[in-house]
Amino acid sequence: MLMAHPTVLADLLDRYETLRARHGQENDAQLLQRLNDVSYTLCVATGTRDVAAALTVARDQLQGARAESHPVGADA
Repeated sequence: MLMAHPTVLADLLDRYETLRARHGQENDAQLLQRLNDVSYTLCVATGTRDVAAALTVARDQLQGARAESHPVGADA
């Protein structure tokens, strides 16, 4: 399976969280559409079918990418 670049996943997660918070405060059709769009893109990027699974997979992939770039016991 193809995996999205960690930078792309981090951006999608940030956008999702920002839009989700704003959607809780505002009732705006364009905002809801943007939230739906980023949710869909997260699902596509993670190979999932619902946003809850997409969020879990994206966070797990980011955590794995961070662990690979900073292995435990590696010399700095």
